[in-house]
Amino acid sequence: MWTSLVCVMLVTSPGGASLPLVVNTWPFKEAAAAAWEALQSGGSVLDAVERGCRRCELDQCDGSVGFGGSPDETGETSLDALIINGDTMEVGAVADLRRVKNAIGVARAVMERTHHTLLVGESASGFAEDMGFPAEDLTTNTSKSLYTRWLQAGCQPNYRQNVVPDPATACGPYRPGPARTPHTRPPPTDLRAHDTIGVIAISGKGQVAAGTSTNGANHKIPGRVGDSPIAGAGAYADSSAGAAVATGDGDIMMRFLPSFLAVELMRGGAEPSAACTAAIARTKRHYPEFFGAVICANTTGHYGAACNKLPGFPQFSYMVVSTETRGPSLHTVDCF
Repeated sequence: MWTSLVCVMLVTSPGGASLPLVVNTWPFKEAAAAAWEALQSGGSVLDAVERGCRRCELDQCDGSVGFGGSPDETGETSLDALIINGDTMEVGAVADLRRVKNAIGVARAVMERTHHTLLVGESASGFAEDMGFPAEDLTTNTSKSLYTRWLQAGCQPNYRQNVVPDPATACGPYRPGPARTPHTRPPPTDLRAHDTIGVIAISGKGQVAAGTSTNGANHKIPGRVGDSPIAGAGAYADSSAGAAVATGDGDIMMRFLPSFLAVELMRGGAEPSAACTAAIARTKRHYPEFFGAVICANTTGHYGAACNKLPGFPQFSYMVVSTETRGPSLHTVDCF
């Protein structure tokens, strides 16, 4: 397969400009290769985004995308995904999707086969099955092991607060406890549990699409939805300006719509790196210790990224493919 011949280069500076273009979060080179191959074979930018995200779902990228990862408090894996057409501003998304592995495919089906934007939970799974997506168990030996170890560790890390028994030391069931000042303890930060795949694709004619796929945060409260399937938070695209996708602590990042902000800044003339930096800085002003990154690309083929610096997270890596790179190239940006 073409993806087995991928050549990876390490580049530290933002780049451009060349179209068509594929950019995706993290060093997920197979996802970049799949998206690029879709474009090169005559597919649309939506095809490229779907193929890139789907590649990571199948590969279970870093255990944070696709089936068999990030079990919730009950041990079940659920999936979130979004796809957005920058030409028409149509969006399809699913959240808390269960029993169906192809989350990005279901998100595209929501966009193309309904008048809705977002379907969630069991109803999203029922819709997917109606549309011909097979029902499958998303649990694996890996996710079972993660869940067992979490129980043995006293259900730590834990996203509960202001409940009893004390969620810092004990498992539930929980009930309301004495109210304390919000954020009395920092939320769990697992740098390997937020590796959302976000893909941006821009055609040679400047058509733009973006998408995301993830299995969310490890040991989340059942029903939790992060930024990935929320338009403007996890991803945003507008063919008159460009696109951006985010990765990191979705519970924090979704409050600031970083992808929408970055695209609007590019619309106003900001270079992609500057737009990404401003989006991160806005979140950082309120949550200086949040974990996250944003990648941006404009319709001229320029791209860039920014991230919040934390111990153990001094740089962020992302993939780029264009006619200039001769295959997926690995780029890094220093966090600030």
